[in-house]
Order: sequence, then structure tokens, then C-alpha cells
Amino acid sequence: MLPPFSTLWRHRAMLYQTTINEIKTRHAGSVLGLFWLVIYPLLFLGTYAIVYLYIFKVRFPTLGANDYVALIFCGLIPFLGFSEALSYGVSSVVASANLIKNTLFPIELVPVKAVLVGQATQVVGMILLVIALIFLGKLSILSPLFLLVWICQILFSIGLIWILSSLNVYIRDIQNIVAVLTLILMMLSPIAYTEAMVPAAMRPFLAINPLYYIIISYQSVLMLNTLPATRILIPLFSMSVLTFIGGFWFFNRMKKVFSDYV
Repeated sequence: MLPPFSTLWRHRAMLYQTTINEIKTRHAGSVLGLFWLVIYPLLFLGTYAIVYLYIFKVRFPTLGANDYVALIFCGLIPFLGFSEALSYGVSSVVASANLIKNTLFPIELVPVKAVLVGQATQVVGMILLVIALIFLGKLSILSPLFLLVWICQILFSIGLIWILSSLNVYIRDIQNIVAVLTLILMMLSPIAYTEAMVPAAMRPFLAINPLYYIIISYQSVLMLNTLPATRILIPLFSMSVLTFIGGFWFFNRMKKVFSDYV
């Protein structure tokens, strides 16, 4: 088994317990508590639906209004999971400086835990989405394939956070840059529009956005009842595995001198 996979498997029980504890801690003391995991995606969905349906008056040729909102949700939920992983993960090593020399909880697991904590919103959002798709009669034999897309998304997120969190140890501006880039990615990701709606001259810019491959894959198997095209699947799988393995290698090279900077 490749080192990054074996590391996660070996510490899976510890990762699970610390992730659950972190999720509870983050929402402790708030009036609504864990209910925010439900409110957060629904607020975003409502905002997107109002803006694109009633202000921009966007219409999807083969979908009614309710189906179009569900299509938006298919893209919005993974974006929220990805953005929260970035938000929690980039500064995770700096925030856990006391663990750098801890042999019981390896420092390379800190960014992984941050990514998994960020998935809490996506887990709740996906449950809400599946319920909505059942009522809309949109679930199909292809629908369970979204779990494979989700695995690719998590692998990509972990690899990316390994890279960004280690760079943030040396360049603290990284977390601010990532916050800005996340907003840009939200606008440039096909959450509420399709590739066909994008002018031909602008479509090459979609290809350099990793969220494009993730979101299109979710929408295809969950809402459009079709497999993503090969030109989507190959980059999705390749970037996920390569970023995961490359991120682990990069983090392990960089962590040797973390203690000199935090």
C-alpha cells in the first residue's frame, strides 16, 4: 500500500475520533449548535436560487425550476465541502504547533483532520440532497456513483491541504491568498450554469479549475442520469491521486524544519 494510504489506514480510528470531537467543539456554545450544519447549505442554496432563477432568470433547457434548483445543490454542496476544507486546513499546521514533535498524533494527520471536519457540512448537505432527489424522482442506478466522486474530492483536498498548510508555515500570506481564490473559484465553477452556457472563448478557463471536474461529475450522476465524459473522468481521477500522493511527499519533505518556524 502506498505510504499516504497506509498512513491514513493505520491511524483511521484516531482520525475518526479526533474529527468527531473537533466537529462538536467547533459548534459548542452556539445557540443552534450542530443545526448550523443544516442551515449553512440551505442559506447558500436559497441565495443561489434567488439570484439565478429570479434575478438572472437562468433556465436549463431540459429541467424545470425545481430540478434546476436541485442541479445547483449538486454543485453547491461539494463546493462548500471543498471551501471549508481549505478554510480549516490551510492554517491547521500553524494552529497545531504543539503537535509538531508529537509522536502519538503525527503532524501529517492534522491537515487530514481539518479536511474531514470540513466535510461535515457536505455530509449533511448530501443527505438533504438525496432526500430532495427522492421526492423529485431523480435517483437512478447511477446515483450511488457520487460516492466515488466524493472519494476523489477528498483525496484531492487532502493532497492540496498538505501542500498549502506546509507552505503556510513559511509564508503566512498563503491563508489570505487562499481565502481570495476561494471566492474567485465560486464564481468560476459551474454551480448554477453549464459548460454550454459559457462562451467558447472562455471554456478553456474551465479546464484549469479543478472544481469543474468535481462539480460536473456530481451533477452528471446525481441529476442528469449520465456518466461524466471521459474528458472529465480522466482529469478527475488523475488530479486526485497525483495531488494526494504528491502532497504527502511534499509535506513530509517540508515538515522536517517546521519547528524552526512555528
